[in-house]
Amino acid sequence: MPPLAALESPRLDWQRDDTGEEAPRSADFDDVYFSRHDGRAETEHVFLGGNRLPERFASWRERRPFVIGETGFGTGLNMLCAWACFNAHAAAGARLHLVSTEKFPLDREDLARALAIWPDLARHAEALVAQWPEPVAGVHRLRLDRGVTLDLHFGDAAERLALLDGRVDAWFLDGFAPSKNPEMWQPELFEAMAARSRPGATFATFTCAGVVKRGLKAAGFAWRKVPGFGRKREMLAGEVAAPTEDARRDGTPWFTPPPARPSHRVAVIGAGIAGTSVAAALAERGVVVTLFDRECPGAGASGNAQGALYVKLAAETNHQSRVYLAGLLHSRRWLSRLDPGQTLWSPCGVLQLALNEKEQARQARFLERHPLPSGVVEETSVEQATERAGVDTEAPALDYPQAGWVRPRALCQRLAETPGIAFRQAEVIRLTAECDGWRLLVGDGTTLDVDQVVIATATLANGFPQTRTLPLQPVRGQVSRVRLAPDAPGLGRVVCAGGYVPPPLDGWLTFGATFLPNDADSGVRESDHLANLAELERTLPAYVAVLRDGGADLTPSGLEGRAGVRAASPDKSPYAGPVPDAEAWQEDYAELARDATRIPDIPGRHHDGLWISAAHGSRGLSSAPLCAELLASRICDEPLPLEQPLVDHLHPGRRLIRDLVQGKHGSAAAGAGNSS
Repeated sequence: MPPLAALESPRLDWQRDDTGEEAPRSADFDDVYFSRHDGRAETEHVFLGGNRLPERFASWRERRPFVIGETGFGTGLNMLCAWACFNAHAAAGARLHLVSTEKFPLDREDLARALAIWPDLARHAEALVAQWPEPVAGVHRLRLDRGVTLDLHFGDAAERLALLDGRVDAWFLDGFAPSKNPEMWQPELFEAMAARSRPGATFATFTCAGVVKRGLKAAGFAWRKVPGFGRKREMLAGEVAAPTEDARRDGTPWFTPPPARPSHRVAVIGAGIAGTSVAAALAERGVVVTLFDRECPGAGASGNAQGALYVKLAAETNHQSRVYLAGLLHSRRWLSRLDPGQTLWSPCGVLQLALNEKEQARQARFLERHPLPSGVVEETSVEQATERAGVDTEAPALDYPQAGWVRPRALCQRLAETPGIAFRQAEVIRLTAECDGWRLLVGDGTTLDVDQVVIATATLANGFPQTRTLPLQPVRGQVSRVRLAPDAPGLGRVVCAGGYVPPPLDGWLTFGATFLPNDADSGVRESDHLANLAELERTLPAYVAVLRDGGADLTPSGLEGRAGVRAASPDKSPYAGPVPDAEAWQEDYAELARDATRIPDIPGRHHDGLWISAAHGSRGLSSAPLCAELLASRICDEPLPLEQPLVDHLHPGRRLIRDLVQGKHGSAAAGAGNSS
């Protein structure tokens, strides 16, 4: 598994034409990103016309989005032109999903400079530039407009498409010319395109090179020569003759997703950050959502007035760190779009202090193995950490400038008010599968029929018969708050060590939180106040001294507190995906207990239309919004916002398979309820 690392930005030469306009040229590939004379007209002829997009957009009536895949994002001109074409021709309510790969992403300034040549695309370019991600390999989801989504897959085109979980309707086969960039135009690229194509998917490309024609034909595409643009006499266009069977599930058939089914009406059970983010993601896609909770939105573990948006990445490369880093970067873009005025959050950054030699060694090992951009994480000395925190830290740190703090309770309340969501303060007693959906029995005796259901009730998520084998562990966490004087010093960053302390908010300093596994009590305890005070003093002793000198009552009797019960999985990664039929899995995959290499050719059976988002633990602000996009995308038959191995890592059935392989047949059923 490759490390988390920054991708290289391209070396550019800027060339000016006779009109005074300038365009970028790759110094590495000795090729242009677009024609300086009429690059937009070339894009419209080759990619929009070659795929017949104006007429296809005009006739599009599917509830799912029309999906375009591209093999070289470059400056984004092709994608912005496709978006503009979609706006001009598509019916109201239609949706567009853009998927593009890029191995050498431009930096933000060069991107804006390259797109400035087309004033009529200024609004589109502004939306793109504002959300432009850091150059980190992986999937970066951008919501460009209502109904228009862009997934940027940073990395090698063939490798990224091999990891794509989704299907494409039209391909823009772009990139520098085969003679300039032969590494991209390989059989693996065409094979990945074919495997990710829907029946009837089309393609268009500017080149007629023999390697391209042979590669397309071998992968199952039918191509034909059509008139090219300008001085290029011919180009290629065509369609997939028969989409390739996706063989990626041969080794993990249990993770085969259930077939797409109607999603007009969906019930979401649980109105914490997991449930409200799912509900909002679905409502934005035009789904009618009923959101249930026994209390109000933002109760339970999501009910704190202030919480940290942060991650702690492992020194060794693993799927969990990849998920959480992707989640942090996604949450930052998501919050920026949801609340540009920053009334619900602050991107102040997070300092992760290294208070002892062990942690300093771990951080050094992490930095050595994961050379991420400084815009994602940066090593800081004691002096730099002190300057950024605004108080004496007495320790070096990792600085995460994309992180910060959020008002969780207020955020949940805002999300629950998304148009298309109806909130009901009620408990769902029973879920019954019907032939075309689910029937919910509500605590007041009423019933509700829906197409699909999402369970997001934290430690109660395994309280239904369909989810009873899901291992969940309750983890009690109490935060403490102290009232500060108006002239009390603040903090410039959230500071984390064993706990966390964000900058003061509304005159209160919040700090904590305790971490007590297998404790489901939500009462406030003096012992937890004492533990939080001890951790605060260990983390920022100089700051505590200043606060005390200023009159802050840092004693248990002078504090307010709130305790919540988080849910955790045994491996500490969230559950986000379809709910497996545990009895069917234990029957279908029983052979794994005898020989883990004998994998039955049986797709995983699930409770169709039943989904879960749970076990987000103490990092739900980083994981829940991305998991919400994952579920909404699967429910609405869209490409997913994570690579397939990471989607599988989050699958709620992963523990069932692990137990079978380890010979623990039936142990999940025996351990129903809250367990470790």
